[in-house]
This record gives sequence, C-alpha cells and structure tokens, in this order.
Amino acid sequence: MANPVNGGSTDKKVAAVKGENTVGGDGVTGVSNSGNAIHGISVTSFGVLGESSSGRGVVALSDTDYGLRAASRTSAGIRGSSVEGRGVEGWATNSEGVVGISAHGTGVWGQTEGAGIGTAGSSKTGPGVRGTSLDGRGVDGESTNAYGVAGVSQKSAGVRGTSTDGRGVEGWSTNTEGVVGISTKSTGVWGQTDGDGRGVAGTSKHGIGVYGFGGHLAAFFEGDVEVTGDIRLTNADCAEDFDIAEADLIEAGTVVVLGDEGTMSPSRRPYDKRVAGVISGAGSYRPGIVLDKQQSSNNRMPVALLGKVFCRVDATHGAIEVGDLLTTSPTLGHAMRASDPLKAFGAVIGKALRPLKEGQSLIPILIALQ
Repeated sequence: MANPVNGGSTDKKVAAVKGENTVGGDGVTGVSNSGNAIHGISVTSFGVLGESSSGRGVVALSDTDYGLRAASRTSAGIRGSSVEGRGVEGWATNSEGVVGISAHGTGVWGQTEGAGIGTAGSSKTGPGVRGTSLDGRGVDGESTNAYGVAGVSQKSAGVRGTSTDGRGVEGWSTNTEGVVGISTKSTGVWGQTDGDGRGVAGTSKHGIGVYGFGGHLAAFFEGDVEVTGDIRLTNADCAEDFDIAEADLIEAGTVVVLGDEGTMSPSRRPYDKRVAGVISGAGSYRPGIVLDKQQSSNNRMPVALLGKVFCRVDATHGAIEVGDLLTTSPTLGHAMRASDPLKAFGAVIGKALRPLKEGQSLIPILIALQ
C-alpha cells in the first residue's frame, strides 16, 4: 500500500518538503528496493541541490555501482565549480582517480581561460600524465604560438620517447627544424646506439645530410672517418703547421725557409734552397686543410705546401708575368721571378697566377716546390 508524502508551496523561498534533524541524524532519508530513493525534477533549475557550509554538499555511496552518476543529453554530465579549490576532484585508493570516456569525442578535456594549465597531471613515483592509443597518438600536444609539448626535468630527461620498432622520438616541421637540441653547458644533441647502428644519422633529399657550425670547430671526430664520396674543400691550399721563429717579422703571405732546428723564418736571400712555402691565409684565400695541428709553447702558423695562396712578391728584380717561376728574393719574406734556371733548381716556390710589372704586392701563386 502506497504511503506518499506530498508537499506543496507557492512561495519560492519556502520548500515544498522540508526534513530537519537537530541532533546529528539525516534530515531526509529516501529508501527504495528497486527504484530511485530520491528523485528530484526541475524544469529550469536544479533537480537536486545539496548545500553545506562546512561539510560536503552532496555525498553519494555505492557498494558495487557508481557512487554518483549524472547524465545530460546536450550539456555536461557533471559540472563542479569552486572559487578557491578544485572544480572536480576524483579520489581512489587502488584505481584511477578520474576516468573520462567518450565514444567519439575527447575522453578528458581540460581548459583554462587565463594563463593556467589546461590539464595537469602529477605523480610522486609514476608518470604525471600518460596517454595510450592503439592507432593514434598516445599524447597529442598542440599550440598556436608556443610549445606543442614541453617536458621539464631537474635530473633526468626532459622528454623521453621509447619504441620497439619505430622511432623513439620524431620531430616534424614544414618550414623549420624538425628537432632542435639546445644546451647551455653540454651537448645540444646526443645520439647513441648500443649495437651496430648509427649514433647519429642525417639524411636529406636535396640539401645537406649533416651540417655543423661552431665558433671553435664545426665538427670533431675521435677515431677514423670513412667517406664513400668526394671530399670537396672550398678553400684554396693544403698547409701544415710549423713552429715559427721571428714571429714578429712574419705575417700571412710571407715566404719562409727552414731553420737549423726545423723552425720557419722569413726568407732573406735569393735562390734559397731551404725555401719551404708561404704562410697561408693572405688575401681572399684560406687553407682548405691544415696538417699537424697541435699544442705548442712556440708560435705555430700554417705554411702552404700545395695549392693556391697569396704570396708577397717583389718585381724590383724583374717584372712578373703569369706562369713565371718564383723563387726567394733578397727582400725579406718576398718572392721574385726566377730568371736564372740553374740557380732556381731546388729553390722554386711556384708559379705566378697574376702579373706584377713593378713594386711589391700580394699576388696569387700556385705552390709547386721544386
């Protein structure tokens, strides 16, 4: 037999039904064996409103099903609002604190209208945020003007990617760098393989496979280097470092001769068979390769032994034409035309590549010691 309780009110400030308990019990209790214990219906306002000044507004408990389930056809199933605290908080001892599930849309969506974090995940010992997907992206980060994804760590990797058969980390960009590594005190990008693979590999369809630029060195290789194609050097000569005597008298373009201790000095006499070459780096030419680079307490400079180099020449001892053989002159550190073939044997520096009718100047020559 039904025993309904009906309440009515024509004043919006007065509840149609009110239950009150002043000694700590329930104000209203709803019990049902198979239906809804309490069913609240409203056309334009809350179906059920729970409010508390110091405790929980609404508490829902269940032994085997949802503690609280809310459903909406066109709006949020559940909305939590708070001025100073969390809008919604989920708490679990052995399972997920919050689970968002969607058949066709986003499982969990986080949004902030200000400068806060749209979605934040934190963990003491496990992943702060974890995303998994069968055929799509595990985690997708997108931004219009800032980082799509930013990873920060104090003592470990800021971002780590792991894959069994694919790439651990892949960066893709249409108009700029795919991956950029930046470090203020250590290595910008480090590549390592523990097997037979490549530590770092660079490929390009139409550009440069690997490009290095440095203030000190563009590249440094510790170990052998194997090249299957051509090595193209854009600079002019092959030079070798030597210890230099009288360094204050020597500059780029100076003709130098061997000393008794193997050091180089500026040439001083004509047809000197001790001639070794020309100090590289004058004019618009730079050494393409420098041999025997090493630390030394003596002054060391690159001496061009092969190729093109700008050389100091003196036409006082005879006008110089293109193709003339050059030798040492009486002028300090200058070459001159080798007009005496007998004296020139063993003292030739190279051939002139530009004429000089008179005076002293820098001209390009082709080093050909003989």
